Formats: sequence, structure tokens, C-alpha cells
Amino acid sequence: MKISRVDFFYLSMPEIHDRADGSQDSLLVRVEGGKHVGWGECEAAPLVSIASWCCPMSHSVCRPVRDSVLDQTLESAQDIPRILRLAKRNSDDLLQADHTLAGIDMALWDLLGKKMDLPVYRLLGYDKAFPKTPYASQLFGDDPQETYTKTRRVRELGFRATKVGWGGFGEGSSEDDAEHVRAAREGLGDEGILLVDAGKIWGDDVDEAAKRLAALEDCRVLWLEEPFVAGALAAYKTLSERCRDVKLAGGEDCHDEYSAQHTIDYAGIGYVQIDAGRTGITVAKKIADYAAPRGVTFVNHTFTTQLALSASLQPYAGLEKHTICEYPVEPTSLGRELTRETLARDAEGLVHIPERPGLGVEPDENAIRKYLVDVEIKVGGRTIFSTPRVV
Repeated sequence: MKISRVDFFYLSMPEIHDRADGSQDSLLVRVEGGKHVGWGECEAAPLVSIASWCCPMSHSVCRPVRDSVLDQTLESAQDIPRILRLAKRNSDDLLQADHTLAGIDMALWDLLGKKMDLPVYRLLGYDKAFPKTPYASQLFGDDPQETYTKTRRVRELGFRATKVGWGGFGEGSSEDDAEHVRAAREGLGDEGILLVDAGKIWGDDVDEAAKRLAALEDCRVLWLEEPFVAGALAAYKTLSERCRDVKLAGGEDCHDEYSAQHTIDYAGIGYVQIDAGRTGITVAKKIADYAAPRGVTFVNHTFTTQLALSASLQPYAGLEKHTICEYPVEPTSLGRELTRETLARDAEGLVHIPERPGLGVEPDENAIRKYLVDVEIKVGGRTIFSTPRVV
């Protein structure tokens, strides 16, 4: 079959708040081929990503992504990497292209899975999908008492693990942060798996980050996530050498396999977190294959929708010892309502990758209509993009 159509839907909450919550808007991708339809989602600024799909060519390696995707043949799992290589070559100087391709790539795997009547993880070469232990992903409270309440709540919901992050963590004193971490541990209980996300707050300041290590170690935090900006590999490595039991986690900003490989090789991390909405499934699988034999645990990065969650689990579905997964518990109504299906936890609190064809998760057309933002892009008076019909 040939890729006959690619559509983008910009979805948004009525009001966007200034907080680290990526579920406030979404760029949904629909790909058609033959009689089948695949869905994906870009984790990136929607309008910028749409522009990279349709912008006029600047020069031979700065072409719109559209030129490399439409009318391409899709018959087997080998075709998707081929299409990506072509698009990356043709759009090499178009820096948003990787993010746009991530959602397209996701939709292509969903489309191919439906055509071949197989779940995506099987197309990726896994014979079996192992259940994952979800950690409830949430933001720090405004004060330690709220942090305690939030972690206690997810414990009562049956989660064995939780991650608290961003908020004001790292902006005040190390003792302020220690109070939040102690409150989180108390709320979660002694046996729970506690994770902390610093949200890149210290730039590349190793000494400032190191001031928090004692509290993290005392509270038996499994990992400290993103203490530094992406690319500050030397800072990561130096801090990792100061850690006793706490591991470092990072990688959500990686947009290709090479940036992830460098993070794995030189940053001293114990966990590499990859967002399929930023890399696509194809690249995420390459990173999982690279991380596993090097003793680095692959973890999904997902804070938005159930569609993104299913896509993010596929690349490491067959890695039995890579057991933990991010599970969004504080999405907006857009994040909750976008899909018909939910990857619910079983009686033991585990999450299972869908066994249905493709990603096994379908967007709800009513939700698309509810949150749809109408977009029209004109260049020189000519319309180069307008919001497509939902059906």
C-alpha cells in the first residue's frame, strides 16, 4: 500500500497554564494507506510541527517533511526506517522535522500493525510483551503537605511507585527540597519506589545538585531525573560519581539515537528515558537495543495520553528486566478523553501492552472535535495547510 494522506489535528485545552504539563495540548497525526488508518501523536509545539510538514522548500536539504512521506510504499517493517532516512536526509536543516516525524512514525507503525493484524511490538521483533510496573507521574505540591497528600493518594490507588517533579523543586534551599522529599517518602510508604525529577533546574551546576544527594539517599530515592540540561554530559558524569545508591536518569530530550547513545555512554546514567512522541517508535527501539547490553535501563517518558503511553511501551515491551514505566495520573481532560481505550492496571497493579493490532488504542472522534483548534497557514496568499475534516 502507499501512504495516501497525512493529517494533523491541533488539539488544546481552552486555556493553557504556565506549568510543566504537556497534556494541555496535543498534535494528533492521522495517516491513511489503502483501507487502513494509523494514529500517532507528536510531543512538541503543534503549530511549529505542522509548519515543518508543509513549509516551502528552502534548499535541497531543507524541504518540508511532506515531500518525503506522501506516496511512499508501506508493506513491511523495513519500509518505515527507509522513509525516515529519506525524510531526515531531505529535511536535515529543518530542526523541527524530527519531532514531526516522531508522530508520523508512530502512526505508520499503527497503520502497518492494522494491515498485518499484529500489535506493534510483534512487528518490532518481540515474541512476547512483558507487563510493566507503572509509576504515577505527578508534579510536586506547592508545599510539603501537598506533596505528602499527593503521594499518599497514589499509594491508596494501588501504585507501587511514584515520581514527583518540577514545581518549585531546586529553586529554594536544599533543606526546602529535603522536606518535600521526606514528605513524598512518608506519603508513599517505606516499600514504595520513589523517584524525583529535578526538571533541569541546576543547568550544569554539579555542586548545587549535590547538596540534595543526602536527602535523596536517606529517603531511598531510586533515581534523580534530569538534574541538568540536556547535553551537559560532563556534569551528569561528575554528579553520578558522587552518588552512593541513587542513580541518575535522563534522555527525554533526545531526538535521535545518537544523542541518546552519547547520554548512555558518557553521562553515567542508570536509566535512559525516551519519549516516543519526540523520537518515534523506530528510534526508540534502536535506543532500547543499545541501552540493554550496556547495563542502562530503558524507561518510557510519557506524561500525556493513552495513545502516547501505548506507543512509548512498544519499543521495550519484550525487555523482561526493564520493568518500570511512566504512567500519567494528572492529565488534563484532553489527556483523559482523547482515546477510547485506557491501559488500565491489572489486579497486581501492572500495565499490559495491548495485544490488539497496531497500538491498540484509538482516538475518540468526539474528543477530537471538542478540543480541535482550527488552523490555516498561508504563504504569499496561498493556503498551504488547513485543518482537515475529522471524518
